[in-house]
Amino acid sequence: MRHDPSPATLAELRRPRSYPAVSVLTPTHRREPYNAQDPVRLRNVVTEAKKQLEADPAVTRERRADVMRQLDQALAEVDLTHAEDGLAIYAAPGEHQVWSLPRTVPERVVLSDTFLTRNLVSAHTAARPFWVLSLSADRVTLWSGSADHIAEDRTGGFPLTRDLSENFDAERQERIGDAPSTFRDERTRQFLREADAAMSTVLREHPRPLYVTGEPAALSAFDEAGTVAGNAVQVQHGGLAHGTPEAVWRALQPVREEEARKETAAVLRELEAARGRRTYVSGIDEVWRTAREGRVQLLAVEENHQVTVRDDTGGHLVPAGSDEPGAREDIVDEIVERCLETGADVRFVPDGTLEEAQGIAGVLRY
Repeated sequence: MRHDPSPATLAELRRPRSYPAVSVLTPTHRREPYNAQDPVRLRNVVTEAKKQLEADPAVTRERRADVMRQLDQALAEVDLTHAEDGLAIYAAPGEHQVWSLPRTVPERVVLSDTFLTRNLVSAHTAARPFWVLSLSADRVTLWSGSADHIAEDRTGGFPLTRDLSENFDAERQERIGDAPSTFRDERTRQFLREADAAMSTVLREHPRPLYVTGEPAALSAFDEAGTVAGNAVQVQHGGLAHGTPEAVWRALQPVREEEARKETAAVLRELEAARGRRTYVSGIDEVWRTAREGRVQLLAVEENHQVTVRDDTGGHLVPAGSDEPGAREDIVDEIVERCLETGADVRFVPDGTLEEAQGIAGVLRY
């Protein structure tokens, strides 16, 4: 299962496919007892996808067999012991992909000439992924983090390691009567330059906010070694290059919480300023209408905001039950993807922040 789509991956998923491109979405659960239902629910929704393939006269026998085979292979790749809050299976002639999502999704099956990616895009955006680079003289470790999870990542050739068994500068040590600083040693500086170059490549391919951890001397040497540190948040905490995900998470939490408070305050200031300029919108119907027109410059959404709606006869969105005909359970995800497609800045804020705006608000370009 895949977890973290890059912008290039999302673009590839959006390209048109030969019909039928099948999208299978289902909610999953991380913990007992709720996860006991996941295997049955997953098999049932894949069975429903096969039924729709069999009933579609536009699907040839050859393509039907191919896509069903892809669905079976995808199903075999699902590991529900590591499930998050949602699952997306994509299958088309000659290909399949399985994505685990840190955000719940409505159960649905869609046959089209493109994959249904808006839930994947929204989950990726809401997770606010980030990188952590932990420095030491003999190891540089890369960690991949999201809103509630962190793990070591081997992208870009990380971790980088070196042997410190050699004496650094015995003549200098004898001359001044003291051991030289590890981070003033030229071989260590070269090691950090290599780490800087490797991290630059990772950021070009997977742009995210970056945190760099290490003791003060390590951070200073890394800052001098290249360009990456200039756009990173530095965290003075040694030992994490050889640490555990739990230790890295604990070290980052106070810093990230402060960053989140600042970001939320900045979003609220932008929304308030938009009120004065009369470029402010709020509520699901008004935001959806302006998002479709490509007018939203900044979209603010509460982290767990979800609402089910349907189109009324006047072309407006109205609240609906999930079992009503024409109900759209993922309208917030549709708005998020539409805003991203039109170049808007999408920000997720804590629940309750946008209570007066009914959980969603925006700043318009005009």
